Amino acid sequence: MKFRKKGIKREHSIIEGFEELLEELVKEKLVSAIIPARIKTSPKAVSGKPRITYQYDTEQGAKLLLKKGSTVQEVFVITEKREELKQYLEERYQ
Repeated sequence: MKFRKKGIKREHSIIEGFEELLEELVKEKLVSAIIPARIKTSPKAVSGKPRITYQYDTEQGAKLLLKKGSTVQEVFVITEKREELKQYLEERYQ
């Protein structure tokens, strides 16, 4: 498919440090596709470790939020394993 590599749509860039974490979700078969949205950055520079949070269910999967310092990115995933995905993210990234 155009713009896809390892299950991740490549139309928008991904916050540095998250690409491997997202590929891990595909590898673990928790999601079948990942669609990243635009990256938003606050003018205040804040450091912090990368975090992935489960925001809410969508019709085809879920919306996740990637956070690193003052940078935030919405990511939509296609999955039938919402509860498994929630648990996986809570155990590793909270």
